[in-house]
Amino acid sequence: MTPDNPHEFFFEIDIAIRTQVIQKLEASPLLQLVRDCAMPLKGVYALYWKGSLVYAGKSLQVTLKRRLNEHYAKIAGRRNIDLTDMTCRFLTIQSDWFVRAAEDALISNYTPIWNLSGFGSHVPGRGRPGVRVSRWDTDFPPKR
Repeated sequence: MTPDNPHEFFFEIDIAIRTQVIQKLEASPLLQLVRDCAMPLKGVYALYWKGSLVYAGKSLQVTLKRRLNEHYAKIAGRRNIDLTDMTCRFLTIQSDWFVRAAEDALISNYTPIWNLSGFGSHVPGRGRPGVRVSRWDTDFPPKR
């Protein structure tokens, strides 16, 4: 509320969501990123490389289990990175709206470096001539 407008009201639900999501995520067990480490439910997750949170994402169209398996396979097929250095946390969330809100809260709070690197994207045309090579692909090129 501003002093000059006593009728103005701002919902602080975003602060409540962010606080709760961060507390719950940080209280959840840190797991080794291995195949089938998550449940076949929707929710949010965080990936850690050498102990630092580097990526936060959501799973709505696919399950947490499938999405983390996709990340596992992607990392396994790359150079300059080892799966033994990867851990994860996740939270299952039933509401699609809250999954989106929770992902936004994680990204806003942690600003993970891989979220802007091209790591998690499913980019149509990727790998074709004229498509820019992402920072992820430059730092961690595919194994040949």
